[in-house]
Amino acid sequence: MNASSPKSRFNPGALALPVFQAPMAGGPSTPSLAAAVSSQGGLGFLAAGYKSAGTMRTEIEAVRQLTDSPVGVNLFVPQPSAADVEALQKYAASLTPYAERFGVALGEPKHDDDDWENKLDVLLELAPAVVSFTFDLPPAGIVSDLQQKGVYVLSTVTSHGEAVQALGAGVDALCVQGPEAGGHRGTFDPVAPAPTRPLLELLEEVSDLGTTVIAAGGIVTGDQARAALSRGAMAVQAGTAFLCADEAGTRPVHRKALSSQHFNTTAVTKAFSGRYARGLYNEFMRQYDSTAPFGYPEIHHLTSPLRAAAAASESPEWINLWAGTGFRQVINGPVSSILARLQP
Repeated sequence: MNASSPKSRFNPGALALPVFQAPMAGGPSTPSLAAAVSSQGGLGFLAAGYKSAGTMRTEIEAVRQLTDSPVGVNLFVPQPSAADVEALQKYAASLTPYAERFGVALGEPKHDDDDWENKLDVLLELAPAVVSFTFDLPPAGIVSDLQQKGVYVLSTVTSHGEAVQALGAGVDALCVQGPEAGGHRGTFDPVAPAPTRPLLELLEEVSDLGTTVIAAGGIVTGDQARAALSRGAMAVQAGTAFLCADEAGTRPVHRKALSSQHFNTTAVTKAFSGRYARGLYNEFMRQYDSTAPFGYPEIHHLTSPLRAAAAASESPEWINLWAGTGFRQVINGPVSSILARLQP
């Protein structure tokens, strides 16, 4: 295609394999992982969360060196702070002994926008095939601005009400996230109870909206993919399934924990980041989930040095081991073997 040709927009129905690789912030998502998924018929995603706009740009450019196939980029939508200063201080005091145990100081519990405006500028300039938004809807005009650049826009939703809001904002499709999903819940209200309606029921609930739906949450096998597609989804999005891919950037301690018999269940917690997320149930969650306040990204920044030190010392009880309910079915190997297993 020459430089003057209009950009053809992404069509999820044209994928050879109806599988999206979920964007996984914090390390697992890499250009190599996204490129491998896209090159083999699915849609790979880069995760821009916790990265600068410059780093995001570098990753988009890197993935374009690896594949000509469409690749998506996911952004966290910033929200006003939900943190209570006194509660943050109290929580920090309770964490201090464990930070000292690992020889680090706790991070500054700051509120920031994750370099939001600069990232939007990069996306409008580079125009990746797909952009998805998580945690909320972007301000008015951003969706249409991206679409005018030829970008296909998705919104992560966790309820029928959020789905209606997202369609009102003009998005092209919905990524419907069930409670089975690993990592952060995409719930718009950061202090609302984490939704519990199972993915398959949620898919049936949003079927009346007559829009393109990507199903996410607990999908690790072809049988699970087929079940979601049979409820009206055009494709499925899998994250946990790719955590042990050769091409993923998942930390060694996280990979080991996924196959360890020591961790036998997952739970939803706000103890690591101040926002609900699902991970392997460990000692940190046992000790702090009941007292952890809301406050994302403040608590994410507060606990970050502690989690980094625990990961470096291979101490899985003290880090966020994000994983969905299907973690026991995760396999090690190249993307090709994981996609073959997800084939509906």
